[in-house]
Amino acid sequence: MALSITELKKGTLFQWEGEPFRVVDYNQKVMGRGGSIVNVRIKSLLDGKVLEKTFKGNEQLDRADVTNQTVQYLYTDGSTFFFMNEDSFEQFEVAADLMGDGAGYLKEGDKVSLQFFNGIAINVELPKNVPLKVTYTEDAVKGDTSSSITKEATLETGITIKVPAFIKQGDILSVDTATGAYRERVKE
Repeated sequence: MALSITELKKGTLFQWEGEPFRVVDYNQKVMGRGGSIVNVRIKSLLDGKVLEKTFKGNEQLDRADVTNQTVQYLYTDGSTFFFMNEDSFEQFEVAADLMGDGAGYLKEGDKVSLQFFNGIAINVELPKNVPLKVTYTEDAVKGDTSSSITKEATLETGITIKVPAFIKQGDILSVDTATGAYRERVKE
């Protein structure tokens, strides 16, 4: 099913030159005599590259045939991440470079959404926030417990983030997977 260029709103998935893309940003300019130009920033779902693209007038694009499956993260061997569909027990492999920074937010057993294009796993959709345990952080200096003072904390997946001074080793934190920012301490 074809898409007109004016349907390329933010978040829309489409296929261009045989590759699936997601629209990151959309800007339409209406020209005289009913014509229009659409400027979009698009992100490849295969390699993550972001491109600027201009489409004109009545160009038609194909919708990307992208499907999602909820899967459980099993483990990584460093170069590949392994996931399993808990209903069919089918296993899927995702290259580490496709995971990018997202790898730092995954624990064994976590459930994520895996995106497929033409039957090939192309993207891992992480939850917006994930709970992670602090495995190491310096103790707060007495008197330095205001939330404006930050320090580094190492989390159970190995990533390090900035946290308020009152955070202690063993605390469970909610971390934003898009920015890597500390959100709040989670009650157990």
